[in-house]
Amino acid sequence: MTPASAAQAPFSNKLLPLLLLLPQLLVTLVFFYWPSVQAVQQSLYIEDPFGLSSEFAGLANFTALFKDARYVDAFLRSLFFSAAVSALSLSLSLLLAVCADRVVRGATTYKTLLLLPYAIAPALAGVTWMFVVHPSIGIIGRALIAMGVEWNYLLNGNQAMGLVIFAAAWKQISYNFIFFLAGLQSIPHSLMEAAAIDGAGPGKRFRDIVFPLLSPTAFFLLVVNIVYAFFETFGVIHAVTSGGPSKSTEILVYKVYSDGVVGLDIGGSAAQSVILMVIVIGLTFVQFRYVERKVHY
Repeated sequence: MTPASAAQAPFSNKLLPLLLLLPQLLVTLVFFYWPSVQAVQQSLYIEDPFGLSSEFAGLANFTALFKDARYVDAFLRSLFFSAAVSALSLSLSLLLAVCADRVVRGATTYKTLLLLPYAIAPALAGVTWMFVVHPSIGIIGRALIAMGVEWNYLLNGNQAMGLVIFAAAWKQISYNFIFFLAGLQSIPHSLMEAAAIDGAGPGKRFRDIVFPLLSPTAFFLLVVNIVYAFFETFGVIHAVTSGGPSKSTEILVYKVYSDGVVGLDIGGSAAQSVILMVIVIGLTFVQFRYVERKVHY
């Protein structure tokens, strides 16, 4: 049998592919589809905090959410938070990728150090920055106070928001760095040499050659970072501020936990999770429909 025919040969046993996929299908069913169906079901009911009784409410939970000024504030806060995290992480990771791409000696060491934060869990990243900038025990926090800065993110909502934005962006920089560095290294050196011969400086070469070639990857990373900021930053916020002070860092994903686990509003929390699920489905559709086909790895 030739290699070409072997590559096109079907499975002799039609059950074998299903058996190979069965573990992943079971994990997806138990941990994704089943909770999603339960969330949709619970969002249509008003349940007592102990789950002993429930009453069908239709869309009342969803209607109440958009009439709640606190939920609208959390939604707008989430938009600002995701935009700030995406902009900060993408800009810093692109800068680091450009610098690392030009390093000749010790390049492997630099790249390894820049990839290390990706291995840290979000909650651990939040705890790390909390200890660094804490006004009482943090090195940077105490230094700011010593310089006369009124630093106390435990009481100042703007400082708390800035801190969680920076901590969340720092956690995501390594992921973006991998893609940007791969994109930079795939750009033909002949293009850069030809532009340099024509008299284009480093800034003009980056603006007219490098960035346009990186734009599909940048757009892909933009969608990924928005999804990350919306749904994967719970650990950072919970470890650093717990949504405070005065709900100033409570974004949508944290409000689901706050209302459902702490406030015991099962129906309202389920409705919020359904809205988040619709958002992530929409972002995933945009990624696969408009971004994935145009990305160069």
